[in-house]
Amino acid sequence: MPLEHMRMATVLPATERRQAGQSLRKIVPRSAHAQWTPASGRADPVDILVESGRHRIASLLPIRYDRMRASPFAFYRGAAAIMAADLANTPMTGLWVQACGDCHLANFGTFASPEGTPVFDVNDFDETLPAPFEWDVKR
Repeated sequence: MPLEHMRMATVLPATERRQAGQSLRKIVPRSAHAQWTPASGRADPVDILVESGRHRIASLLPIRYDRMRASPFAFYRGAAAIMAADLANTPMTGLWVQACGDCHLANFGTFASPEGTPVFDVNDFDETLPAPFEWDVKR
């Protein structure tokens, strides 16, 4: 990941953030996210799973793969590396966030800010990583 994505962001007023986001639509229009076409030279998904397995406990891999075979949902849940490889070739605005990595409603909740203000936000960061915001939306 480029270092420029790791520096502290300057927080602009909401109106300026909105304008900046809208101006990015000229570069990456919302319609650019409507369809997915596999990249030429796309890595074989099985090869991606094999590679990710090299960093896991070998004796547990058969259990992992059995669980992934249970349903399409289970497969996609266990195949985040495949999706990350595919998303890396999709249109991106360049807006990076600390992505949840598993952005669905069950990973949101309410909690109090340090000032005591109630907040509704992501509360499950076990799969978090710096990434383009589009990845969380598409995942």
